[in-house]
Amino acid sequence: MNSMNDTGAVAGPASGQTSHTHRLRGLAGTGLIATLAAMVATTLAAALAQAVGVDFEVPDGGETIPLSGFAVVTGFFSVVGIVIAVALLRWSARPAKRFVWTAVSLTAISFVPPLLAGANTATTTALLGLHLVAATVMIPTLALSLRTRSD
Repeated sequence: MNSMNDTGAVAGPASGQTSHTHRLRGLAGTGLIATLAAMVATTLAAALAQAVGVDFEVPDGGETIPLSGFAVVTGFFSVVGIVIAVALLRWSARPAKRFVWTAVSLTAISFVPPLLAGANTATTTALLGLHLVAATVMIPTLALSLRTRSD
């Protein structure tokens, strides 16, 4: 026997698994960068709204929503969106399409609390606009990332 002709298998992850892990990590990384961008965008938009006179006072407790609150809530729900995108990449045959439908539906549902809070018109309008700011950053970014990673 000639040992020079041996072509033994090397133990390690299957290339499909490595590729899949790489796609999931890439999507998560893109999502986290988009999350930071969405947090900055909503916080700046809220600061601009405050500068033109929006008080962000919620009548139930009479408290004003602080600027940091916009960043925290945007960050939390953006991470929820990333988790949904990762799950769809993992388990859906058409992750980008399903993500857009899911995210747009959840954005529409997110309009309900500001509309029911009883705040003044300026605050309600600004809150709805801030939901759209975050959605405008997150949805296209994650959808595009899902399209390029599911090919």
